[in-house]
Amino acid sequence: MSVPKYKRVLLKIGGEAFAGPGGIGIVPQLAEEVAAKVRAVRQMGVQVAIVLGAGNWWRGKDGIAHGMDRSTADHIGMLATVMNALALRDAFERIGMAARVQTAIEIRSVAEPYIRLRAIRHLEKERIVILGAGTGNPYFTTDTAGALRAMEIGCDVLIKATKVDGVYDTDPRTNPSAHRYQSMTYLEALNLHVGVLDSTAITLCMENNMPIIVLDLWQPNSLERAVAGEPIGTLIYGK
Repeated sequence: MSVPKYKRVLLKIGGEAFAGPGGIGIVPQLAEEVAAKVRAVRQMGVQVAIVLGAGNWWRGKDGIAHGMDRSTADHIGMLATVMNALALRDAFERIGMAARVQTAIEIRSVAEPYIRLRAIRHLEKERIVILGAGTGNPYFTTDTAGALRAMEIGCDVLIKATKVDGVYDTDPRTNPSAHRYQSMTYLEALNLHVGVLDSTAITLCMENNMPIIVLDLWQPNSLERAVAGEPIGTLIYGK
C-alpha cells in the first residue's frame, strides 16, 4: 500500500458522476462505485471530506436563462446537492463505511447542520464527511464551496474529480490534439480561464496556498495515486 502524501483531502465531485446515460437522476450502482473509490483512499489512512455538485438534477444557469431569479435558482441547486449527498451516504453505508452528511442549509430531519469543529471531529474518528448545500449562499458555486470547506477543515489538498484527466489548453472532447498540462500555477490557471474550476475557487486556493489536483475520477486507481503524490492529472499550485 502506498504511503499517502496527503493526510486529509477535500474531494469535489460533480453530480454527473451519479447520473445514468440521460445525465439525469441518481443511479445507485454509480453512487456505490464512487463510494468504493473513496473507500480505497480511506483504507490508506487518509481522512476524506466530500463536496458534491448537482448537475445531474439542476443547473442554475438554465433557470436564469429563462428569467428565474438568481438566488432562487442557486438555492434549488443547493437543495439538489443534498439529494446527492444522501444517496452517497447510503452507498457508503451499504459497503460498510461510516459517513455523515452536513448541510449549509439546515435540514435537521435528514442531515446535521454544517459545524466546522464537528466536521473535523468526524474526520478524526475516521468517518467520511459529505458536505451538502454548497456554501449556503447564492452566487457561489460548489467548486467555491469545495475550496472554502477545504480551508476551513484543514485539508492538505483539493481534488477536483471529473470525467477529464486534467486541464487542457482546448477541449479534448472536440480537439484530439489538445495539450494536457501536468502542472500549472494558480495565475496560469486564471489566465487560461480553466473551465473545470471557477475563478473564485482558484483565487481562494491561491490566497491560502491550497494545492488543487484535477483528475479523472473513473481512471483506475486515480484517487489513490493522487493522495500518494504520484503525478496524475493536473496539479495547480503556487511558486
